[in-house]
Amino acid sequence: MPSHLFADRPAQPPEPGSVDALISQTRRLRGDVDAVRRDTVVDDDDAQGRWQRALCDLAVHHLDDLREHLGQLKEGLPPVPETVAFPQAAPEIVPEAQTRVGSAEWNLLTDEVSWSDELFQIFGRSPESGAPPLDELGSTLFSEDQPLLTAWVTACLVDGRPIDGEFRIVRADGRVRTLHMRGEPVLDSDGCTASMWAVMRDVSELRRSQRAVRESRDSLQRQREIAQTEHRLAVELQEAVLPPWRGSLRLPHRDTGTLDVAAHYLPSATSALIGGDWYDALELPDGSSMLTVGDLTGHGVTATSGMAMMLGALRGMAMAGIAPGPLMGWLNQLLETSVQPALGSAVCCRYDPARRVLSWAQAGHPAPLLFRRGSGRALTPPEGVLLGATSGASYGQAEERLEVGDVLVLHTDGLTPRSIEFSRADGTERLLALAPRLSAARSAQDCVRLVVEEFGESEREDDACVLVARVGG
Repeated sequence: MPSHLFADRPAQPPEPGSVDALISQTRRLRGDVDAVRRDTVVDDDDAQGRWQRALCDLAVHHLDDLREHLGQLKEGLPPVPETVAFPQAAPEIVPEAQTRVGSAEWNLLTDEVSWSDELFQIFGRSPESGAPPLDELGSTLFSEDQPLLTAWVTACLVDGRPIDGEFRIVRADGRVRTLHMRGEPVLDSDGCTASMWAVMRDVSELRRSQRAVRESRDSLQRQREIAQTEHRLAVELQEAVLPPWRGSLRLPHRDTGTLDVAAHYLPSATSALIGGDWYDALELPDGSSMLTVGDLTGHGVTATSGMAMMLGALRGMAMAGIAPGPLMGWLNQLLETSVQPALGSAVCCRYDPARRVLSWAQAGHPAPLLFRRGSGRALTPPEGVLLGATSGASYGQAEERLEVGDVLVLHTDGLTPRSIEFSRADGTERLLALAPRLSAARSAQDCVRLVVEEFGESEREDDACVLVARVGG
């Protein structure tokens, strides 16, 4: 950058050793950031990954600029040329990433113009073509930016105001670059403007990185807002569809063979994944009771809206007197023809209090567990595939005679998380191990409390439901 010929601004050069240390630190930090950038895996659908990568790119650009400025500081100011002298041969083209800063001086008294080699490279001009006069500089700018530069230069030359702003240029090769310009007037001994100097920095990549950070951050924010809205809608829909009763429910409202029913919903470990799990207990017109739990694949509004459809259909068919086996067949057909295809598992029970007989069917679901006099076992499941898996599937129906004091536990698959170490059978064994305590419990609510204490603290990836029915006298 040409020195301020007529400005009384003495400057002391920095110590070379301190600048070398800063350059070394910047180089090491740049390598560390670049390593993080290489390790950042970016997926087209991962807004957070794109934001992190854009931040790394922006940091690398800043560090490259810092290292270049420190290098110039170490070298010191170049000597002021007495005349403008262009080399005879074209200079070696320096990679664009290394030619971000150039300087210029326009002498208003002699009309001489001095551009650094770096500035020629930034503008994509050959030194043989000469540097443009100040009044022709605007011809290289975007038409929208030309009035802005004219106003800056006028204010600088007439009012002595410094220039600090950005504009866009169109190079000879058609490429558009964004430059940041800092300039000041240079006064002669009489206080009149004799020349104007400027430093121009190519900030195209920097602005592009900043724009990428801003856009990826905005995209990530929008995705988070959408996810929060969907989560709220899913929760509200789930609360509207699941049974409104809390605590214990007695079905039917007669003394003989009364069922004491309690249920509980267990969210996933993060509480962010609202699935399609359901539970319900309903008194039917003929005096029997319907018990059901089930689960649809997926999470969010889609899963909860599908669950609402299935549970509504199940309630309607049960009220119409359709037995559990045929009812499963109709649910399978309903899910198969729904707009949102999904798979589901379910168990549906119908309890006749007069005969104390439980009729039940299942669709790819864990069988109910029966606890009697301190021991427990899983009921033998009738035939039944997942809902929505096979067109025209038929579902068997089984019966089990219950006794006073029996405890029946229905649960969805998420209650007993499966992993490499634990299978569904392991979870069932943990439930069956509660047999003495469940049989001794005084109410269905106490039984639910025991199950939640056993499984409520598990790091489950999915939500779950548990329903307990205790046969009274």
